[in-house]
Amino acid sequence: MNLISMSALLAFFYSFALCKPVQVATRNNEMDSDTTLHEGDIVLRRKRNAINCDSSCFWPKSRNGLVNVPVNVSTEFSVEERTWIVEAMQEFTTLTCVQFINHTTETNYISIVPGERSVPSVLILHILFSCWSHFGKIGGMQQVGLMKTGCMSKGAIQHEMNHALGFLHEQARSDRDNYVKIMWQYIMAGEQGNFGKVNSNNLGLPYDYSSVMHYGLYDFSNTSGKATIVPIPDPSVPIGQREGLSNLDVAKINKLYSCNCCSNVLHKPADTFSSVNYPSSYPDNSNCLWLIRIPQHQVFLQFDAFDLQPSPDCTSDYIRIYDGSSRNSSVLLDKLCGMGSLPSLVASRNVMLVEFVSDEATAATGFQASYSQGFFLPAHKLLICSLTLSVLFLFFLVKCGSTLTGTSGVITSPNYPNRYPKNQDCFWVISAPADVKISLIMVFFELEDIDECKYDYLLIHDGSQPTSPAVGPYCGTMQIADFTSSENSVLVEFHSDVAWVFPGFMLNYSFVMPS
Repeated sequence: MNLISMSALLAFFYSFALCKPVQVATRNNEMDSDTTLHEGDIVLRRKRNAINCDSSCFWPKSRNGLVNVPVNVSTEFSVEERTWIVEAMQEFTTLTCVQFINHTTETNYISIVPGERSVPSVLILHILFSCWSHFGKIGGMQQVGLMKTGCMSKGAIQHEMNHALGFLHEQARSDRDNYVKIMWQYIMAGEQGNFGKVNSNNLGLPYDYSSVMHYGLYDFSNTSGKATIVPIPDPSVPIGQREGLSNLDVAKINKLYSCNCCSNVLHKPADTFSSVNYPSSYPDNSNCLWLIRIPQHQVFLQFDAFDLQPSPDCTSDYIRIYDGSSRNSSVLLDKLCGMGSLPSLVASRNVMLVEFVSDEATAATGFQASYSQGFFLPAHKLLICSLTLSVLFLFFLVKCGSTLTGTSGVITSPNYPNRYPKNQDCFWVISAPADVKISLIMVFFELEDIDECKYDYLLIHDGSQPTSPAVGPYCGTMQIADFTSSENSVLVEFHSDVAWVFPGFMLNYSFVMPS
């Protein structure tokens, strides 16, 4: 096996250990005079004098203010893979004025192909097993390569699409030495060029450790466990995430392309957010979005204050909430306005989109909300009595559940009628229109049977908050009486511990319409 083949093979297996794109050194005479690879995954034309984009490499803006980028996704990807790619691109469409549209007859467009197939022949040794993209708009058809077994995460796809929009790696910024230290001694031989700086246009925005464009700690490391990039002054700051666009990624796209967008990404495990100017009146003609993307589990959203200008059918000012990352996702809460309390909401996964719209006549203070992947609740008084320690609060992670808005439906424990899993905390919010009550009828019920229900249990809250009054806890094979709420929302809470498991429960609900 020759040296080039051996290098490629070693780098291939090394990349799988790190789950990162592969960059393999080749002899200079194997690159033609017109093309080169910059920083491992950026395809450049040598005739460009600088890596920085100018107006010629930006995708043009239409008269309607949108930047339409035609895209063709290869049919060599499976239906599932194409869905992942579309979902990754949809996040740009939702949060910025960049719209990835289906390619038809446009001359300039992006062709997304499997990274291990259809790559420029001069780059095969570099990117046979990699993700890669051209830098900015180059004119005509330009390819983005996504390896099926290493580039199908949302963030990896967005990373390459960002290159195609004209963005470099974050650690290549001109001011990067103020934020990270490059550990040159631990960089693979021949790969030091991937850690250079450029005279970048930083758009007046802060350095972003959480950018989807940032290298990871160990990229191109020649020694296991030795970082090539160390954040300063705090080396524990995470870098190299590929979960999705960061808030500053979105801000940079909107600024570079002069998008008139009010959009935010909330990625902490728990945080609060509010309408602009809260608690003062929010601006006229607002259209703002908050994409909540927590690291794991499911989003639990609560409104701490709510005051929007009322109008018939909330046509003027309103809030709408989606169970996903785009306006194409199913709606959890549709067009609410006025003043008062809103029900809590549970997303079906770790993302939720909040949309707020106002018209030209504002006369209200807006809203404040908080979200989390879990929360502290006062320990049940029976549970406290059974413990030798002084436990005042317990922490719950939302691992399953959903928000239910249909006029009737069924709630079951996970895996029902099979045994439910261990170590579960499930929360189902049933939300009905104003003045409508909710009826619950238990069809089947069998949990672990123990005095005081201190291990596995079911609670039914009269209201959507975890602190709302509750009946229960129920466990074993207790007979559970039919329940009718006093409000227009109910929270059903289920907990299982780390030991025994049972078939669980099946619960029917229905709306009780006002007479």
